Formats: sequence, C-alpha cells, structure tokens
Amino acid sequence: MDDSVSDRARIGLVVNPAAGRDVRRLTGGASVVDNYAKRRVTECVLEGLTVVADAIEITAMPTRTGIVRDAFEESEVAGDAFPVGLLDVRPDGSAADTRRAAARFRETTDAVVVLGGDGTTRDVALEIASVPVVAVATGTNTVVPSPVDGTLAGVAAGLVATGAAPADDVATRHGTVEATVRPNDSGDERRLTALASAELSSRSFVGTRALLDPADLRGGVVSRAHPGDVGLSAVAGAVVSEPLGGDDPGGVAVRLGDPDRADRSVRAVVAPGVLATVGVESWSRLEPDDSVSFEIADDVVGADGERELEATEATVELRPLQDGPLLVDVERALEVGARRRGFDVDTERADRD
Repeated sequence: MDDSVSDRARIGLVVNPAAGRDVRRLTGGASVVDNYAKRRVTECVLEGLTVVADAIEITAMPTRTGIVRDAFEESEVAGDAFPVGLLDVRPDGSAADTRRAAARFRETTDAVVVLGGDGTTRDVALEIASVPVVAVATGTNTVVPSPVDGTLAGVAAGLVATGAAPADDVATRHGTVEATVRPNDSGDERRLTALASAELSSRSFVGTRALLDPADLRGGVVSRAHPGDVGLSAVAGAVVSEPLGGDDPGGVAVRLGDPDRADRSVRAVVAPGVLATVGVESWSRLEPDDSVSFEIADDVVGADGERELEATEATVELRPLQDGPLLVDVERALEVGARRRGFDVDTERADRD
C-alpha cells in the first residue's frame, strides 16, 4: 500500500475457495457454495465497506482460484472508493494459506472479514489474536460464522475498523476446545484446537476428513450448544437444559452410544442435510479449563466436523478454553454505529459522542 494512505483503517479479507464444497454437501444433499457465489458475496462485502470508503484500505489473502482478484475487477467500488491489494504471498491451496494470512493481518489490520465455515474461522482464530473478526458463513459446517448478507458484513467491518462501532462494545471472545492426545505407550503428545466442537470418531483413519456417518461419532466437548447448530453442538443443544453460547464460559461434554441401548436418544442435525437419531449415554457441563478424558483404541480426533488426528491406544483429554477469536456481532455493530452517527454523510467522524 502507498504510504499516502497509511493513516487509513486497514481491513483484511480472507475467502476460502474450498469452504462449502466438501463431500458432505454431496452425500447430505445440502447446497454447494461454489466460487462464483463466494465472489458475489465478496463483491457485496466491498460494497458494504463504502459506508466508510474515505477512511479505509483493503488487503486480501490471494487464492489459487483468483476469487478475490476477480471480485476486485468486477466490483464497481474496489480501487476507486478505497485502495485494495493482495498480500504478497504465493498460495498453495491448503489451510496454511489462511493461517499465514491471519498471522500477517494480526500485525497490520484493524478488522478482518472471513468468508468460510468453522474450519476457516478456526484457522484464522489460531493466528489472529485480538483483531476483531466478521465471520460470514460460506462453508459446510457453519456453527460459528453468521449467515449474514455480505453487504451488512462489510458495513459492520468498516464501522468496527474505523472506531464508529468500537470492538469493545460489539465483539465477544468465542471459546475453543483443546484436545490433547496422549499415547498409552508414552509416545509424543499431540494437540488440536477446535472452535465449536472437538469430536471422537470410531473410524480408524482420516479418509475424506469430513464426518459422514453419525454412528461413528463417540462424543466430545463443545464450546457452544444449541439445537439450531450443526454437528456435535446440535446434539449437545438437544439435551442441555439451557443453550450455551459461544461467548459463555466453559463447555459441554457429551458421550454417545447406540441409540437402541442408550438411556436417551435425540434427533439432531449432525451434518448439512442430515438429521439423525443419536444415542446419548451422558452429558455434563464443564467450567473453563475443566477436562474430560476418553480412552480410545483405534479412533480419530476431529475438530468442527472434520477428522484430523488418527490415534491408537491413547487417552484423549478435552478442555474448553476462553481463548478464541474476537467475533463481531454484525447486528450489534450496526446499531452502535448508527447511534454514534457512523452512517452520517459529511459529518466529523471524530465527534460521535
């Protein structure tokens, strides 16, 4: 970016081309979010950012598919209403692209817009620290990202980045779940961080990564629980006495079994387009840093609906933590921005109180 605009608020943009296209969208019958749809959402985000056009600049993570580059070219505002650019990195098409971009944005941006699912938001969360994140659902598992119009997401990001809607007033820290795999033969520990849920699957291999068969799910710990969620968070939401929000402290541990033998069975949306009967052997509310353990013989530990770590003869310890991303409540940001005259035209933005 040109030094002449260095006093502008800086907004990062992450668009995951792989989000919303995994095998669950085919086997479950849910709709596929293709790259054309993501480009259109990106253009809407750019349009929304014009609410503070004279005060911002945009830097985006490049992708091998060129989604953001094409959106910049097709947008009627990008480059004219505000400066735009791409990070100087070569994408390899993996989750590492997102993590590298988030690490750069941690040092250089005032807010970040993320288009993807839980996995994309989790990858950003691992590196973004306390930069406010506007997470827009364009993925398969979308428990955490909001199904919000891209234009409104852009407006919210602009208001937050410029201070018209201060992050302290409109963003909350989302919880995570840490999984620690300890082999019984005293081998090296492995760790995994989940955003909405850390799950154990009875499959002995990662395979396509996506959790497909509800019968494979053995249980796990969630940072949020609501019957309107997807996956293990939905199962937990069907049994808890009160829903657990992502910004609520602690989590919920759930142990699952054969629905014909379990003390309780519930119906839950375990994947997009898949409603299944799940047997619940037990569940418990966890305070922050409390932990539960699962003894496994030949299982896979997953995060947010994706199988990640194969483990044999090991103990898996799951622990809810309050160290996730700072997520912007879009509706709240719009309300606060309006109250502080962030939508006014030709007003002195520094005088909003």
